[in-house]
Amino acid sequence: MARLSVYSDTDPSVTELSSADPALVTAHLALAGVLFERWSAPQPIPDDADTRTVLEVYAAPVAALKEARGFQSADVMRMPRGLPDAADRRAAFLAEHTHDEDEARFFVRGGGAFYLHMDEKVFRIVCGAGDLLSIPARTKHWFDMGPDPEFTAIRFFTRPDGWVASFTGDVIADRFPKFEPECGAVP
Repeated sequence: MARLSVYSDTDPSVTELSSADPALVTAHLALAGVLFERWSAPQPIPDDADTRTVLEVYAAPVAALKEARGFQSADVMRMPRGLPDAADRRAAFLAEHTHDEDEARFFVRGGGAFYLHMDEKVFRIVCGAGDLLSIPARTKHWFDMGPDPEFTAIRFFTRPDGWVASFTGDVIADRFPKFEPECGAVP
C-alpha cells in the first residue's frame, strides 16, 4: 500500500503531510494531476511468473489504462534482489528529470519511491504491490528503488523507444530522504 509524504521543496526536514490512507493518497495526488489507483490480481501470480503471464493476469486494467491514457504498449520490468550492479541501477534514476510522455508504473510485487517536484513541494509516494502511479508528462521527478531493489512492475509507453529522460541538472534529490525499506521487507 502506498504512503504519501509531502515536503516543502526547500525543507525536507519537515513533513507537511504523511498518510497511507488510500482515499487521501488518491485524492491528494489527483489534485496535483497525478493518477493513483489500487489494482487487485484476479488470481494469484507466482513470484517467478513470466512477462506473458503477468500481462495476461492484468489484461483488463492494462487495456483500460492504455485506452484511457493513450499508451501504445506495456512491458514488465523485473529487478531481483542481490544484483551486483544494484547501486549503479539505483543511481541512474536518482537525478531529477522529466519525460515528454506520462510515466506510468504498476507494481506487481516489491516497490520503490517516486518523488514528484511540483508547485514548490516534493511529493514522495512509496509504492508497493498493487499500486499504480501515472505521472503527467514534463513533471519533474526522480525514482528511488532502494539499496537492494526488488520489484516487478508493468511499465506503459506512448513512444516506441520507451521513456526518454531529460535531466534538469538540479541536485534536489540529494536533499530528500532515500527509500530504505526495512531489511527483508517488501513494501
